[in-house]
Amino acid sequence: MMFNAGCWMRRLAVLATATSLLTGCATVASEPRLATVCPPVIEYSREFHARAADELNLLPEATAIAEMIADYSVMRDQARSCRSRSP
Repeated sequence: MMFNAGCWMRRLAVLATATSLLTGCATVASEPRLATVCPPVIEYSREFHARAADELNLLPEATAIAEMIADYSVMRDQARSCRSRSP
């Protein structure tokens, strides 16, 4: 009977260890929520926008600068969205 009791104790220890390790996979955060820091969005005047559009139109098709400006536009939209969701 001692062998059988030792076998169950070992299984119980393994089960307790596995349960303890699996609690690390919990889906609820245990740390307080960190503050979200949104980048500032610089506002440009209408005149500046018009000048930038004119200069962009002077560039040849499919230039790297034009692609970078498009990416920058997306980043500005994301930053605006971030600021509207922040407390």
